[in-house]
Amino acid sequence: MGIVIAVISGKGGVGKTTTTANIGLGIAQNGKKCVVVDFDIGQRNLDMLLGLENRVVYDMVHVMDEGVSLKQALIKSKMDSNLSFLAASQTKDKSVLDSDKIYKLIEDLKAEFDFVILDAPAGIESGYEHTIEFADRALVVVNPEVSSIRDSDRAIGILDSKSKKVKDGQEVDKFLIINRIDPKMVQSGEMLNSEDILEILSIPLIGKIPEDKGIIDASNQGKPIILDANSKAGQAYKRVASRICGEKVDFVDVESESAGFMQKIKGMFL
Repeated sequence: MGIVIAVISGKGGVGKTTTTANIGLGIAQNGKKCVVVDFDIGQRNLDMLLGLENRVVYDMVHVMDEGVSLKQALIKSKMDSNLSFLAASQTKDKSVLDSDKIYKLIEDLKAEFDFVILDAPAGIESGYEHTIEFADRALVVVNPEVSSIRDSDRAIGILDSKSKKVKDGQEVDKFLIINRIDPKMVQSGEMLNSEDILEILSIPLIGKIPEDKGIIDASNQGKPIILDANSKAGQAYKRVASRICGEKVDFVDVESESAGFMQKIKGMFL
């Protein structure tokens, strides 16, 4: 059975959906069968980041309510055959979500895939609660700013109280992804460093993603930045995906201004 991972934050705009798209593709590139599911009912975005918006015919609500088979609704990625996508409905609202139907949908996905990645909606309401209800793990995406961390702390609290796994006496494994790190701002003290964030949230770190202006262009083109071998953010997402797949991957310093310079110097002597 596959592993269900909810990608969560507290507030919107932290790069959660971008993270979902890149990590999903990264897991697929590691040879694992992966499906990414957009749980943001009414505001579908994940399809565009994957370049699949024109291929959506059926969505998750069609599968749960209208007798459409899962096979009909799943869309294969154009970039890797190991990656599939299940769209959120744009015509319904979050009230259509029902725990029993979601449970069946996720169990069916677990039977088909090694990893089931759920892109949670922003905010902390019923749509979020349904996304985390049956998760085995959670990736908590934050920006290095107080408001993002505070809201994520609240999201973690809801996860720890609403998850079925927790209600059954188990624990949902939680891992932190710090996104949009600007080394200059970290060094000047305008942006929190990873040690500060880890102390506040008290969950293990699985990835540090540097700020990368290429992400916007990549998203507009429907080509996740992980496909760009020259992108520092793309390389960081690759490392996160490999860690999720069980590989031991060293952390790279993306918070120091000198880190990039030193890597270039070392590269001249390889």
